Amino acid sequence: MRSVITGGAGFIGSHLTEHLLALGDEVVVLDDMSTGAPRNLIDSLPNPRLSIVHGSILDRDTVMATIAGADRVFHLAAAVGVKLIVEQPLSSLRTNIHGTENVLDACVEARATLLLVSTSEIYGKNTADRLTEDSDRILGSPLKSRWTYAAAKGIDEAFAHAYWSEYGLDVAIVRLFNTVGPRQTGRYGMVVPNLVGQALRGEPLTVYGDGNQTRCFSYVGDVVPAMVRLVEEPAAYGEAFNLGGAEEVSIVNLAHRILDVTGSRSPITFVSYSEAYAAGFEDMRRRVPDFSRAYALVGFVPATPLDEIIRRVAEEMLTSRSLDHEGPGTRSAALDARGA
Repeated sequence: MRSVITGGAGFIGSHLTEHLLALGDEVVVLDDMSTGAPRNLIDSLPNPRLSIVHGSILDRDTVMATIAGADRVFHLAAAVGVKLIVEQPLSSLRTNIHGTENVLDACVEARATLLLVSTSEIYGKNTADRLTEDSDRILGSPLKSRWTYAAAKGIDEAFAHAYWSEYGLDVAIVRLFNTVGPRQTGRYGMVVPNLVGQALRGEPLTVYGDGNQTRCFSYVGDVVPAMVRLVEEPAAYGEAFNLGGAEEVSIVNLAHRILDVTGSRSPITFVSYSEAYAAGFEDMRRRVPDFSRAYALVGFVPATPLDEIIRRVAEEMLTSRSLDHEGPGTRSAALDARGA
């Protein structure tokens, strides 16, 4: 089986690369390394069934050549992270819309099966008790850059569905809800690695707004196998599936959980959105997935508890020396995170 992963050097993409290699696939990673990093693939590099193409999904010729001969494609490459989207809306729109169209065309040409990786962001400000795949999208003004990512990924999904219905492309869609794990960086506003890094460095944990906004976090090791099972299931084609965690937690409580797990004595500070982000930012108060459709079809269960997710993120930061800098209290936090 020849699998192509766009964005395969990113956080989720690198875990998917390892999983597919373990299944015996020949894996081709296409990545421009703008948000991914070669170090994420360091454990996979010795495998002779892995090849890496340094290129952008905006380069149509590169995309067509890379996907030619593929059996299946996992499309993860995108402009991601709240901070990046708000600060660079134009390049984000181009990457997420034009790049996806190139991938779709290449999959049709190669007759490859496609998994389009989308996001819970498409639901926008919908605060329903459990968001199903058919829930309404409630977005803010298109003039607020906060919503460009949600709008672009919604267009991606519409494109994918149209390619399925008009061209017969075998394509399934997954909507990820706050996937977390080792190798995730806080550089683009990802909350768990940001807070864990601050706790391990002994810095104040910055919580934006009042901290009562809630999310459900899922472990990358639970999500990746479900992604593969979905792309292998013909009943998934033309459909979307939520993949996310089961435990709803407020961000301020998340910060307290991180302090408990790491043993950090850092204080928690509250920062207004206007201080943290450029103009055009809005937040969602609540986002809780209903993943019963994925459970029914491929048995998806978010099995890893939140405290264990935090522990694994902290351990990876310590063992890989990925903390941005040393700070007071780091040593004691490290001992507690390792269970010493």
